[in-house]
Amino acid sequence: MAEQKRDYYEVLGVEKGADDAAIKKAYRALAKKYHPDMNPDDPNAEAKFKEASEAYAVLSDADKRKQYDQFGHAAFDQGAGGGYGGFDYSSMDFTDIFGDLFGDFFGGGRRSSGRGNGPRKGADIRKSVRLTFEEAVFGTEKEIEVDSKEECQTCHGSGAKPGTSPETCQNCKGKGQVVVTQNSFFGTMRSVQTCRECNGSGKVVKDKCTDCRGTGYTTIRKRYAVSFPAGIDNGIVRRLQGKGEPGVNGGPRGDILVEPIVSRHPIFQRQEYDIYSTAPVSFAVAALGGEIYVDTVDGKVIYEVKPGTQTGLRVRLRGKGVPTLRNKEVRGDHYVTLVVSVPEKLSNEAKELLRQFDEVTGDSLHAVDKVTASKDKDPKDKDKKGKKKKGFFG
Repeated sequence: MAEQKRDYYEVLGVEKGADDAAIKKAYRALAKKYHPDMNPDDPNAEAKFKEASEAYAVLSDADKRKQYDQFGHAAFDQGAGGGYGGFDYSSMDFTDIFGDLFGDFFGGGRRSSGRGNGPRKGADIRKSVRLTFEEAVFGTEKEIEVDSKEECQTCHGSGAKPGTSPETCQNCKGKGQVVVTQNSFFGTMRSVQTCRECNGSGKVVKDKCTDCRGTGYTTIRKRYAVSFPAGIDNGIVRRLQGKGEPGVNGGPRGDILVEPIVSRHPIFQRQEYDIYSTAPVSFAVAALGGEIYVDTVDGKVIYEVKPGTQTGLRVRLRGKGVPTLRNKEVRGDHYVTLVVSVPEKLSNEAKELLRQFDEVTGDSLHAVDKVTASKDKDPKDKDKKGKKKKGFFG
């Protein structure tokens, strides 16, 4: 059984509402304390350092932090067992943190963040997939197509014409990096930069392979099945690990990041795991009570309306909302606003019956006439000659 991850805020030792400065300060202290180079004799230091780095990578990114606050580790771990999901922070840039910690300076200048001819992870590929409202609620699987770069079968990835080989770059002597010297007001400054001639590989191709044009790769259209779990929403990216662009100098491939775009529903609106909608209620049912059908994502359900129900009443259907990412068996609620419907057309018989109903329930149809008649009988409403006073309109 996989070990349960600790809460990222707990890992860094900060409150959930901590600002960016507090998060950075907490991580800087932990990174300095547990960095493997600073603790060569402590076998547990590396694990603690990676745990803190993962927490910082999420909480220092506004979008990832929002996802984590809403869905917890499930925002990154869902489907990890099938090759999807899982959080990867290998591509995060911690240069500013480590630069502050270890003073990465030499020769009067700061070392550049280039990795030279070392292994580098390939770029990620981003795709978007449209889901219906119901597909997002109950989960689904979609197929995507991407242009994948695969090793050229002619040159076997070298980029060189068959019978030839890449040559050592003369600009950097095969190191993939060059030292650049610049004069400034502060004196002579030296910095290490990636070699532009070989792009950090240390090798250059003179005679290029005609099939891949010296890139070492050919483009192939590939299809992948992407699983979207029940309860997924906009902004929750699915990750196909190792399916992205090829790495550099033996580095791992990047990932494919698939973002769902959930279509609007004509009846339902979603807020996190709850669903909202309206349902019409006839005047008779609202007054006398009775059963009505209410549309939900599970189909129509029967709801018992109480006598005397007023328009605008909101009722809750428990467990009829959206499944949670943490546990699809746990669902939100469905809130329904009841709206009393007034018929636009009535037969003469219906009108007469409604007049009779009104007479025995307050005679609201003649309410204005009654008020006017009472004013005519009020002696205070007449002048001294017994004539009725003129109103505002004469």
